[in-house]
Amino acid sequence: MARDLGTKYTCFKCGTKFYDLKKPAPTCPKCGTDQREAPVPKVVTARQARAAAAAREESEVAAEEEELEAEEEDEDEAEEEPTT
Repeated sequence: MARDLGTKYTCFKCGTKFYDLKKPAPTCPKCGTDQREAPVPKVVTARQARAAAAAREESEVAAEEEELEAEEEDEDEAEEEPTT
């Protein structure tokens, strides 16, 4: 029942799933793109992932601090304004 249809691919351009039917050039039947030309995704190491997470966390903390300082300045200015 299960036939050997070759290697299963997902086209990197149009997203169509297909089997190469053991042909030498795996081309998408929908758009005709040769799958051997697919861009190779860059592998992110654990060290790079941790560094990126730490950088995001630092920027979020800095943004929160700036926001709090801006609110405090607005409150100080509101207190300084005389009410008539």
